[in-house]
Amino acid sequence: EQLHGILCYFAIPLKLNAGKVNVSSTLIMASLRSPRVDGKGLSLATDLTGPVNFLDLVNNLQGDSGRGYYIEMTIGTPGQTVNILVDTGSSNFAVAAASHPFITHYFNTALSSTYVSTGRTVTVRYTQGNWEGELGIDHVSIPKGPNGTITINIAAILSSEGFFLPGINWQGILGLAYPMLARPDSSVEPFFNSVVKQLGIPDVFSLQMCGVGLSASSSAETLGGSLIMGGIEPTLYRGAVWYTPILEEWYYQVEVLKLEVGDQNLDLDCKEYNMDKAIVDSGTTLLRLPVNVFTAVVNAITQSSLIQDFSAGFWDGSKLACWMKGETPWRFFPNLSIYLRATNTSQSFRITILPQVLSHNTSPTISDWSLSQAL
Repeated sequence: EQLHGILCYFAIPLKLNAGKVNVSSTLIMASLRSPRVDGKGLSLATDLTGPVNFLDLVNNLQGDSGRGYYIEMTIGTPGQTVNILVDTGSSNFAVAAASHPFITHYFNTALSSTYVSTGRTVTVRYTQGNWEGELGIDHVSIPKGPNGTITINIAAILSSEGFFLPGINWQGILGLAYPMLARPDSSVEPFFNSVVKQLGIPDVFSLQMCGVGLSASSSAETLGGSLIMGGIEPTLYRGAVWYTPILEEWYYQVEVLKLEVGDQNLDLDCKEYNMDKAIVDSGTTLLRLPVNVFTAVVNAITQSSLIQDFSAGFWDGSKLACWMKGETPWRFFPNLSIYLRATNTSQSFRITILPQVLSHNTSPTISDWSLSQAL
């Protein structure tokens, strides 16, 4: 199992395979195309027969680069439409099943003739927020996803704290990580595992998130991206595909080899970068670093910044530096580069993060750039 990063997106094949899929005739639509394989086991889109039309999945994500990306789903019978946050940092599929001040609607289990409660309760805690609910089973379809309806495990959220946020436009979460993270235990089959089994698509998905340096508060258009289930869509990237091994199948745990600020290597021990784990998590827009690494990054940025008269409070996140509307401070700050090990262990590849990705906009007239423990 491997991970790769290209341009503004990363793709995470759960299991690489030869792309040979047994698909029932009911799933083969004339307007859909089947995957082909690129010689490395990665499913690509080509002809017009098969269960997945990757082009139909392009731009199926919406969201805010400061709050996450969500996909539209239909749950139950008759179908109830909800938006679901895409999260590679968890493994439960959960949806609001009761009203909450920060969401516009929820999945009403009583109105679905196909919803079945398992009688089990479940609680999931995240870095920010938590929820509690009951486990159930129901039908789900994805309008801009693989063709077909699947029967999946659903956690019906009945109460939560710090999970739903003001201004969000999603009502649930799609955990895309491995079964080991599923709650209350790994017997709860994750959503994508069910999709692979029931629809016969390759056990590969790729995720593109295109909202670099922007916020929905400062743009008239909703930001978007693509969740391609069953492989990758070649039109969404350029150049070669690079992979990094998954160290352990729970989170998408990877190995960070080094960090650079501008052209300056932080030159820390590799163990420092990976303490206690380094994971790829689409459910957050924060870059979290161990304390020692964070301190080294801030020191390096301080030294290489083209502006030397910032107060100490700016660098520890307690004060902001402001520019008037229309001005951008990005040229004053260095890039941050993360190096990951390639599948050929003697090689590595670099993901470069621009200064504007480490920023956020708080008002339409004043931009601020600040550092915090989470970057």
